[in-house]
Amino acid sequence: MTDKIKALYALTLAKPQAHLGFYPTPLYKLERLSKHLGVALYIKRDDFSGMSLFGGNKIRKLEFIMGDALEKGCDTIFTYGATQSNHAMQTATACRRLGLTPILYLNTYVEPDEKDIRSNMLLGRILGAETHVVRSEPGQSEAQTEARCVEMGRAHALRLEQAGHRCYDVPLGGASHVGAAAFTQGYGELMEQCQTLDVQPEYVFCGAGTGSTLAGMMAGRHLLADKAQLVGITVSKKGPDYEDRLAKLCNKTLAWLGSDPGVSADDFTIDRGYFLPGYEQPSQAASDAIRLLARQEGLMLDPVYTGKAFAGLLGWIQDGKIKPGSQVVFWHTGGATALFAEQEIIGDLSQEK
Repeated sequence: MTDKIKALYALTLAKPQAHLGFYPTPLYKLERLSKHLGVALYIKRDDFSGMSLFGGNKIRKLEFIMGDALEKGCDTIFTYGATQSNHAMQTATACRRLGLTPILYLNTYVEPDEKDIRSNMLLGRILGAETHVVRSEPGQSEAQTEARCVEMGRAHALRLEQAGHRCYDVPLGGASHVGAAAFTQGYGELMEQCQTLDVQPEYVFCGAGTGSTLAGMMAGRHLLADKAQLVGITVSKKGPDYEDRLAKLCNKTLAWLGSDPGVSADDFTIDRGYFLPGYEQPSQAASDAIRLLARQEGLMLDPVYTGKAFAGLLGWIQDGKIKPGSQVVFWHTGGATALFAEQEIIGDLSQEK
């Protein structure tokens, strides 16, 4: 382990953490697919983070978030997302592990069927999470509905605070500097594994939603002065200020860890070409990517996040942006429960092809 990785760990391990997952998560080469694509393709299995079969990258963030909540003496956790949110389900899971009360405010991209509750909504119900489904009002945008969820959640938390509870508010996707710091640590973990395997990745790909995973990884890259190109493939529509917001979150994370900020919007490589037709809406490119990885390596992606992110990676190879023989890492963030969600989410994956 290099001195820079040791220094990175020293910064992150100084922060309170709840031990929820199992680390390091595996990193290994996809031998068959590498031969098929003409690159050396490695996969970082953060879908194995734990602590249940339905883990994913949010557990890594929740170790830091829940550690912060416990240090503050909180007993109730509020968070937000879509009805099939991986983050919301995993927040409820983490709460149950730690004896905290989860309260979820979820907006409807896809209308759930009360007679056929599926996937993360089913898991949330089994976990006993208090769940409030918030539907869009006429003429209201998705962003406005999300904002209404937060407004309702915070009003609810205020009532509980007045009754003597201590509440902790977790933003959509765990997108805070506290959550992002987990992926600063995770980037150090990845690079330590690469050293062991004698791998020097030229590209690291991941899906980009709220962006805290990518911002945290960029903070790790900055601390290590690493040269790999971090590529975020968006899974939903992003405005022109997205890179600026990521840079601000990254620098806030670095400052919270006690390091000097120094990341700019120009450091981020964001590809907006694979999210359509929209969030929680399947695309043919993602479906094809899911089938390819399944049939070449027996591994599952999901249609909301990792399928679109992997489609982006494949597109970069096909377009010649990634040269033959390059060493590439795909960060698998989990979310395969979406394969068992509503038909509107899974698209044509149930059809024989």
